Amino acid sequence: MSVVPHHVHDPIARAVIQSAADAIVAVDHRYRVTVWNPAAERMFGWTAEEMVGRVAPIVPDELQAEHNAVQERLLTRRTGEGGQISIATRRFHRDGRLIDVRIDTSLLKDPDGGPLGWVGVYHPVEEDDVVQHHMAERARLVRRLNDIVADLNAELDLATVLDRITDALIELTGADAGGFVRIDGDRLRLVSMSGLPEHLRGTTADLRSSLVGELLRSGKTVKLATGERRLGDLVWSELPGLHTIALGLSYLQNRPYGALYALFSGQKVGHTELELLELLAGHAGVAVGNAVAYAEVVRQRAHERAVIDSSADGIAVLDRDLVVRQWNPAAHTLTGIPAGEALGRPLPFAMPALGEMLTIPWSEGVWLNVLAAEIEETGGLVVDFRDVSEAKALEEAKDLFLATTSHELRTPITVVQGFSSTLVNRWDELADTDRRAAVATIAERAQSLGRLVEHLLLGARAGADELTVTNETFDLARVIEGVVAGFRSLSSLHRVELEIDPDLPQARGDAMATDIVLGQLLENAFKYSPDGGTVRVSAYPEGGSLVITVVDEGIGIAPGDHERVFERFVQGEAGDRRRFGGIGLGLYIVKRLTEAQGGTIKAGPAPHGAPGTCMTLTLTRPA
Repeated sequence: MSVVPHHVHDPIARAVIQSAADAIVAVDHRYRVTVWNPAAERMFGWTAEEMVGRVAPIVPDELQAEHNAVQERLLTRRTGEGGQISIATRRFHRDGRLIDVRIDTSLLKDPDGGPLGWVGVYHPVEEDDVVQHHMAERARLVRRLNDIVADLNAELDLATVLDRITDALIELTGADAGGFVRIDGDRLRLVSMSGLPEHLRGTTADLRSSLVGELLRSGKTVKLATGERRLGDLVWSELPGLHTIALGLSYLQNRPYGALYALFSGQKVGHTELELLELLAGHAGVAVGNAVAYAEVVRQRAHERAVIDSSADGIAVLDRDLVVRQWNPAAHTLTGIPAGEALGRPLPFAMPALGEMLTIPWSEGVWLNVLAAEIEETGGLVVDFRDVSEAKALEEAKDLFLATTSHELRTPITVVQGFSSTLVNRWDELADTDRRAAVATIAERAQSLGRLVEHLLLGARAGADELTVTNETFDLARVIEGVVAGFRSLSSLHRVELEIDPDLPQARGDAMATDIVLGQLLENAFKYSPDGGTVRVSAYPEGGSLVITVVDEGIGIAPGDHERVFERFVQGEAGDRRRFGGIGLGLYIVKRLTEAQGGTIKAGPAPHGAPGTCMTLTLTRPA
């Protein structure tokens, strides 16, 4: 049984279709079968009931582009160009074998001339000279296309890939000009071209109103456009005598990436050119995908390399044999070993177990924390290491601080406990002078405890950035005079000399904080001058600042420790200074209180090469 469209009312026409020796197959604009005559049943093996209303599965995948090209060419043929295209090709039989056929394809039209679909008349052919020539030519084109595709896939630079695609288009189709447009959102951009003026490179156009937009909406992958009105849609089509444009879509990851187009001003376009265009556009998507993926890998590697190179941590990448393959600038800085000496050699220090942190000594006073992780993809290792010398020193300083604090607390507490017990147990046995001496000793030791606790509290608050000062204008000379007066009577071995500029202006800062700072400076001057001597305090204006110096004649500060003495728990080099006690917080508090007022503090040797230390405090003047 066969099916003929209902609008074919002529009984003779229906009888011709039914009795024709050649297979006749008609499809609508959606490629669904509308006519499948008895000869078609005999040729392909499917009955009309099985085929009508569905897309016939007779076109091999590798010939689909040829099939599309023929149909598209018929849709765009002008009047007088002929209403039929004849090709020799192959189609599937129901049993899966390929059969050689010649197909005469025509456009089906309604009475008003509108397209209804296509009709093909299939003739079985023998291996005659014509078929052999067609197959030989097709094999040549396929071989050339394969060579071009292999060349494209070997190239990984995107711009070069696009230029080679355009050149291949011209070679395969004989087009007079061509190019590749990339889809950028709702715009098209001309990114590659051949045969067109160079100034058009980078030209953009609206996607929706363009031929590419029409092709996307049609659901097809290839399109022909003719006539001045259609060609005018492409603002870059500056080619004298241009009469036809052929477009083919390229996809990247199943999404339209761009379109390959061929411009014809000389030769006419046939179905072969359309087929080649569609095939090349499809392969272009693969080649572009390869180039884009490669560019992304390069970008990612460059990003990773930039991260590694800019890292403050030392980073070494090792291969499976634990040989260094990457050595970043920080690794050079931390170890002193340049990349040229590190690469190709084992790691220059011990490596921890995977996932474990190892702290190792590297050089004098330098400690490194080292961590290793495996690179699963390669079996290599990434070793990260950083300088923890400061943290290590701080840890040691804290241990020393705890030991020192315990000692500093134990001594006065022991004295207070001893004298308190004596007073409680032997009050009546002691003379009045002895009782007064014991109470005086208890009071003196309690005062020492109070100062120690005050330093601990101020040090904790300074470390937590919780020191609060009220910066306002105050009489600096009066504060200095008060502090000096309090210290003059504390020691019979020390003499305090004060020199204040008579025109010393007022200062900007916190009077109470300045009192604490000056008191600590004088206390240190006394403490580290165990043999006594003169402590000179001077105050004078200098530029926009006020300068106060405290100079003693004591043991001084070892070279290299002038900055460190202001750190927490630091009292300069171990040695004689340790016999003076203290917990290493005094000058740390001094610095934090000074900076909170907007001032500076620095330590240096006494002037003129004399023994001792010079502390210089600088405060600001009112605006």
